[in-house]
Order: sequence, then structure tokens, then C-alpha cells
Amino acid sequence: MKNVRKLTEGAILLASFSVLLLLTIYVPLLGMIVNLFLAVPFMLFAAKNDGKSIFVFIIASLLLSFIVGSVMSLPLTLAYGTTGVVIGYLIQKQKNMGVLFIAGSLVFLVNLVIIYVSSIVLFKIDMITEMLDVMRESLNISADILKNFGNEEESKRVLEMFNNGLNLVKTLIPTLFVLSSFFIVFIMQLVSFPIIKRFGVKIEKWKSFKDITLPKSIMYYFLLTLILSMFMNPEEGTFWYMAIINMTYILQFLIVIQGFTFIFFFFEQKGISKAISITIAIAAFLIPIFLYIIGILGIIDLGFDLRKGLTKK
Repeated sequence: MKNVRKLTEGAILLASFSVLLLLTIYVPLLGMIVNLFLAVPFMLFAAKNDGKSIFVFIIASLLLSFIVGSVMSLPLTLAYGTTGVVIGYLIQKQKNMGVLFIAGSLVFLVNLVIIYVSSIVLFKIDMITEMLDVMRESLNISADILKNFGNEEESKRVLEMFNNGLNLVKTLIPTLFVLSSFFIVFIMQLVSFPIIKRFGVKIEKWKSFKDITLPKSIMYYFLLTLILSMFMNPEEGTFWYMAIINMTYILQFLIVIQGFTFIFFFFEQKGISKAISITIAIAAFLIPIFLYIIGILGIIDLGFDLRKGLTKK
């Protein structure tokens, strides 16, 4: 009886996944939203079943996606399927939200890297490089138009600035992959968890944003990265240049997040409206210098544990 129930539940979830996959592939605009729900059937199944059953479910979903979609739908199924399965299994083991988020993000990141490398090795398609080349061509055309209007110096300056920007984007591909994984998994959990809760799956609540504190070791990694960049001064395009600049941007991002959480914590301690904190957060993205100030707050909070002092007071 138990096996029959498990088979029935698995079949229903696979059917639901097939509908979501079809909408994602064949209805482009709607698919951009629907794809965030692709992990829901996997989370639900993994939260209630053992490892062997989960493995069979994954294999069945890959076969089904090949039949319903095509070979091109397999990477999509693998990325969302494995991420959903890992999150669901950790829910079953009653892990906290931080573990669910980090584990899900890492699994999704690995999938992104595999898909990107596979597209280059198997199909000789580098989507990011091709996109940057198209943008460069557009810039060259725009520069030629400016030259025709007699603005040759201005066109050279603008072209050089944009080319430097595109080169930086290419260098920061690993950082973009990491941040994209964090963002996608965060949104995925945001839309999926309310659904799976309705099916009787218990999930711990997120910590309040103000209570999030990153490990102090992040500050030491950041300082070490800055020291390495100063003393090594690697040439642009080398492995060490890419490694250091990507580590710097990722760590800066985490320190800024720490700064934001401290602002929300400080304002609540002082009884100031949360709307002010949200306004400051929005303004920081519009006025870049504010991000540097918030980053400094993040470093000070990590280094000197400002929250502890405020809590005591």
C-alpha cells in the first residue's frame, strides 16, 4: 500500500513537472516566471522519500524531459531537479534555512558551470563571449556614426570606456555565475516554500534580515585578497588576475550585505521605522558612494562585533 501511494505521488509530481517544463520551453514570456517553479515537484518528493526513490525520480524526470522537450531541455531539468532534490532532502533532515540556501546555491552553481563548459566543448558555443562580441560590434557602429558627425575624440573615449567595461564583464564571469546562483535559488525558495508547506512539509522560518551575520572569516579573506592584489599586482588576463578580482568582488558583495543587515539591526534597536532602512538600501544602489560607506560598516561590524555592544546597551 505504501509503495502504491509512493508511485501515485511520484506520477502526479512528474506530470506536474512535465506541464511546467512545457510552459517554460514553449511559452517564452510565461516561461521566464514558470521556470522558477520547476524545482517544486523535486522538493516535495525529496522531502518525503528515501535516497533510492529520489534517484529513480530524477532519472524518470530526465527521460520525461527528453520525450516532452528535447535534448536541450535536459540541462534545465538537471539544474532545477538536482537543486530541488538537495533542498528537499535537507528539509527532510530538518536543516536550517541557511544550510538549505547555501547547499542549493552551490548545486545550482555547479550545474551552471557544467552547462557553460559543455556548450563550449560539445557545441563550440560560448554564449557569453558571443553576446559580448555582438555588443562590441554595436559599439563600433555607434562610434563610426559619431565620427561622421565630427566627434572623433569623443567617440574614441566612449569606445575605450565601453570596451574596458566589456573586458571586465568577461573577467567577472565566475562572479556573475556565483551571484546569479544565489539570486535564482533565493527567488526559487521564496516562491516554492509556501507551496510545499501547503502539502504538509515543515520548513524552518528564515531568520529576520537584521539578524543575519556572516562568518568573521570573510573579513580576513577580504583583507588577504587586498594584500595579494597589492603585492602580486598580476597582469590583466592572467589566472591570478582573474582569481583575485573575482574573489574581491564576491567578498565585497558579502561585506555590503553585512553592512545592510547592520543598518536594519541598528535602526530597529533605536526604534526607527523599517521604511527608513529600506529607503537607505534603495538609495545605496542609486548612489554608489553609499555602497562604500555600507561596506565599511560591514567590515567594522564583522571585525568589532558592533551588535553585541548595542544589544548590551
